Amino acid sequence: MTAQPNPDNALASLPLDSLHRALGARMAAFAGYDMPLQYASGIVSETLHTRQKAGLFDVSHMGQAILAGAGAARALETLAPADLIGLAPGRTRYTQLLNEKGGVLDDLMVTRLPGVEERLLLVVNASRKEQDFSLLRERLPEFDLTPLNRALIALQGPRAASVLAALLPGAEDLPFMGWRAFEEGPTSVFVSRSGYTGEDGFEISLRPENAESFVKALLDNGEVAPAGLGARDALRLEAGLPLYGHDLDETTDPVEAGLAWSIGRRRRAEGGFPGFARISAALRDGPPRLRVGLLPQSKAPVREGAMLIAQSGEVVGHVTSGGFSPTLQRPIAMGYVARGHSQTGAQLATDLRGARVQLDVARLPFVAHRYFKPKESP
Repeated sequence: MTAQPNPDNALASLPLDSLHRALGARMAAFAGYDMPLQYASGIVSETLHTRQKAGLFDVSHMGQAILAGAGAARALETLAPADLIGLAPGRTRYTQLLNEKGGVLDDLMVTRLPGVEERLLLVVNASRKEQDFSLLRERLPEFDLTPLNRALIALQGPRAASVLAALLPGAEDLPFMGWRAFEEGPTSVFVSRSGYTGEDGFEISLRPENAESFVKALLDNGEVAPAGLGARDALRLEAGLPLYGHDLDETTDPVEAGLAWSIGRRRRAEGGFPGFARISAALRDGPPRLRVGLLPQSKAPVREGAMLIAQSGEVVGHVTSGGFSPTLQRPIAMGYVARGHSQTGAQLATDLRGARVQLDVARLPFVAHRYFKPKESP
């Protein structure tokens, strides 16, 4: 994640901008927005609080839109490899928009909205939303694409369900990757049980004018603490989740990125999405490189762009994300390495400030996911 201090404030503001400043946020530039990087307690505290209780993140910079029209799911399958035709109303699925070579243009969440009309709610990355929406309009001109002007809040952590249920009874019953609209009408609140931290949690979409009162009500609960981009990046790295523009880009296909699970079985057989030949070959034979976890044997983190060197001296990959893990109290990283060097325990090296540092290939995630799973009936 690249966030920079923003002294001149020449960026788009979030609906909750004044609240973030009142809460003492340190603001930074990210994807064209002035975003809270951290609060007074700091990134480590915010990360650990999310793991232990509930962290509240403002992700209103993300792009939200509805793609509507009979056959919208089938049409979107011409651009993405997920099984969207089989997506039930009120369910969400993760997928990617692909270029003709199978590279990732963006990754996104797709929800089939309930109702007679076929409507798909899309949530895309902030840095790519203009390109995504232009692509959809160009490639799927017969469908209505309506960008939404809504705030988006992520409530993440083991206490998230009980906290949200106090404001929206029934939210705690949503399954993982389930979606529901509360308070139907002009004040409707969209809730999905999903997130980007590896923890149980929710993403809450609501009208901008209603966002501050809703967030203040959440923060009134002592289990909830505001958290910024720094903690969000630490949590997603610990969870082994890729970030577009770093671990994913137009040269990366979903298989080498470790996202083969998101390609539907029917889609693997039938194809019909961009880059099918490359992706089918990677599924069958294995890709030439793989995204892996890395454990630097150093006190300082190894950052994005560092070259990964085999014991033979050959450069076999590079780091795409790196930082300090508050949960594990050590540096961690992710990167791409040639398949022959991707086995867990393989030893690589890099240059860190003029010193040679060893990195051990590790399984992902670094911190086990704790997504919601309903208890089995006795």
